[in-house]
Amino acid sequence: MSSKYSRIMADMKRRLEEGLLTAGSKLPSVRQVSEDYGCSKNTVMKAYDELEKEHVIYSVPKSGYYVVNEFQKAREELEVIDFLSAGPDKNIMPYVEFQHCLNQAIDQYKEELFTYSDQQGLYSLRVELVKYLQNLQVFTEPERLVVVSGSQQALHLLVSLAFPNGKNNILIEQPTYFGFIESLNLQQANVLGIELTMEGIELERLEYMFRNNDIKFFYIIPRFHNPLGHCYTNREKKKIVELAEKYDVYIVEDDILGDLDPDAKADPLFSYDPSGRVIYIKSLSKVFLPGLRIGTVVLPALMMNDFLRAKFCSDFNSSALSQGALETYLKSGMFNSHLKKVKEVYRTKMHLVQEACEALLPANTQFSRPASGFYLSISLPEHVKAKQVVQMLHEQHIYVDDASRMFLPQYKKENLIRLSISQVNESQIKLGIKMLADCIAVLDSRKNHRKPPTFLPI
Repeated sequence: MSSKYSRIMADMKRRLEEGLLTAGSKLPSVRQVSEDYGCSKNTVMKAYDELEKEHVIYSVPKSGYYVVNEFQKAREELEVIDFLSAGPDKNIMPYVEFQHCLNQAIDQYKEELFTYSDQQGLYSLRVELVKYLQNLQVFTEPERLVVVSGSQQALHLLVSLAFPNGKNNILIEQPTYFGFIESLNLQQANVLGIELTMEGIELERLEYMFRNNDIKFFYIIPRFHNPLGHCYTNREKKKIVELAEKYDVYIVEDDILGDLDPDAKADPLFSYDPSGRVIYIKSLSKVFLPGLRIGTVVLPALMMNDFLRAKFCSDFNSSALSQGALETYLKSGMFNSHLKKVKEVYRTKMHLVQEACEALLPANTQFSRPASGFYLSISLPEHVKAKQVVQMLHEQHIYVDDASRMFLPQYKKENLIRLSISQVNESQIKLGIKMLADCIAVLDSRKNHRKPPTFLPI
């Protein structure tokens, strides 16, 4: 039976690839296929069920099975090499499992999920999030958690919020996450930068900034930094927290990719001062389903009321339906097994990208070497501009990111590109890096072979 239903699946996929079945078209009936293949209707049903789980087809009650409209789009996407998109790998997202959790949540909570809910977030979800955060060495209690509509919301609200230290300036790494720079610009915040490289930041410089610049909080991405891929050591993280305590500076820790850390001994900054000096933000968008728009922030008790007032003005409360389904998913244990798969996928992709960079990139380029995460950065030859590389590759359907938008104006570098490994197919990585290397070589050659200017005698 097994070989028959596998053969049916393979044949249907082949017909789709060859265009014999097109998007939206109806598949042969179960009876017809069972006659064609000389098998039982149950065998055909099993083949169709598996195809439906893979989102290749969908069923319409009392009508039959149809080809999903996304299939041909997926074929076209295979021709694209995407080092730009920073969402999670679509091939490992647990759509079917989470659909069951949505149904269970609706059955369990019913009208509670479709009315206004606890502004701080469903208490039962916060209990599950506390357990989840313990695996990341963040030990807290449900009363200090606020469920937010993704980490971006928490960051945006914190920019304008008054902090207990009464200070006004915000310090950020340079470069850093573009979405936070946008929030700072939109709210016309007072912002200062400190240079970050793969060797880290100068702690003496950080102390000078803390001591002399009225810093409200320091925004930091300590693990698998966006865009560099940098990770701080535990010693550095401990020293940063000590300096923040000494100079009454708060730390906003964006640990969005902390789940992917293969180093079990790596700690968040929060673990060095859980009392409230470090505000910890965690989103599931990079390892789970970003469309849920669910994240959490751990706040000191004395900031809770002001933060909730700001959130009330923003959206009243985050989606109760998403919260209920996520609670069910976390409680079931499915998230932990999903996370193991996710960690392996991204670690493998990161290794393949670095292997290809080592073998193929020109000698006068440099690239970062994170152990996992989503991002690595490539420093181009000084006179090769990132925007030129982006444009040339775009014409060949290869997408990379110009990191210049991730800098404040006074720190801007125009020869840094960011690669995101999350949505590129493993089979396309080597080809993509080869074409990137060729592009850099061509642009570098153009610059190096320009004739020197001819000066006419006066």
